[in-house]
Amino acid sequence: MRSVALAVTDGMLHFELSLACEVFGSDLTHLVDPWYRFSVCGSGPVVVDRFRLEPDEGLDGLARADTVIVPGWADVDRDPPAELVDAVRAAHEAGARVVSLCTGAFVLAAAGLLDGLRATTHWAHTGELARRHPGVTVDPDVLYVDNGSVLTSAGKAAAMDLCLHLVRLDHGTAIANTIARRLVVPPHRDGGQAQFVRTPVPAPGNHPLAELLPWILARLDEPLTVEDLARQARMSSRHLTRHFKTVTGTTPLQWLHTQRIRHAQELLEGSDATIDAIATTTGMGTATTLRRHFNRTVGVPPDTYRRTFRTQERTGATV
Repeated sequence: MRSVALAVTDGMLHFELSLACEVFGSDLTHLVDPWYRFSVCGSGPVVVDRFRLEPDEGLDGLARADTVIVPGWADVDRDPPAELVDAVRAAHEAGARVVSLCTGAFVLAAAGLLDGLRATTHWAHTGELARRHPGVTVDPDVLYVDNGSVLTSAGKAAAMDLCLHLVRLDHGTAIANTIARRLVVPPHRDGGQAQFVRTPVPAPGNHPLAELLPWILARLDEPLTVEDLARQARMSSRHLTRHFKTVTGTTPLQWLHTQRIRHAQELLEGSDATIDAIATTTGMGTATTLRRHFNRTVGVPPDTYRRTFRTQERTGATV
């Protein structure tokens, strides 16, 4: 997905718009060459809150992009402009991967792209999205939903999660992690994680799991149980689960599973270790178990994942 076009019009949310510009519009050819070709597409000068934005080309440019991103739509009680809806629909019909950030989902829904699909938006507006578009299965409890050619995210920080997810799909885990470190954000929050997390990005040493999480990451190869984690944290299993929900938005075992899959991705991309060895290193036990969980989580078998990103490394191409 080499070209990314940002669809803009008056009334967009500047935070989500700027996230997309930062991730896809920055010159990161020192990391991956070629990086994305990025353009801003609108029918004319756009007022975004206190900012004025000059698009690079008209909305018809969306149909020439590999990926189209629709930022948050500020006034969800008002129908998005018909020209924007038509341009987004035309881009999808032309084969573009279409992505909404936050309430940009209302634009995708108006274009009919979410009919029959699962989707999400900011938790405060999921009810309205479901009411106005009954053909959409609205999930209020996730950070983002990946339907392949159509993706939607919840609000604010979840928009960054989805942007990094796209980079991970196109360029691999290592590059996504490098960008996350550059932006000082978590490298991977799973799309199925809950939206409303009291501490979505906990500061080091400032939450009850500050010492436990690094301890777990250093022992991914061990058969850890909730009881093991609770014992290490010096708390009951019930209290541990409550703290995990508060700090990470998920359960201890689901968080552990996500870290194991993420570590497997890194090893598949950056090492020649066999699938059996990676299964052992990541605590999956056997290659069969790793393949089953990896395929279910990532969407492709580990062997295919490795071939894809090894090919990219040799050619410098994106997927």
